[in-house]
Amino acid sequence: MATTEGSFDGVRERCDSCDVETTHRVSVQLKTESRKEENAQFSREPYRIAECLECGARTSQRMNNA
Repeated sequence: MATTEGSFDGVRERCDSCDVETTHRVSVQLKTESRKEENAQFSREPYRIAECLECGARTSQRMNNA
């Protein structure tokens, strides 16, 4: 889905903290899961981060469960 700058207001989804459907800011972050330095470059996994714009609650969900 293509959007123009400034035309995207967020994603509406249920917020467990607010207990209603609210607008969320959604992003993807790469998180390093290994604590060992020599393997850190191979242990990055994508996580979906959603932040409620009403209450500020954040959720994080691992996207690759292989």
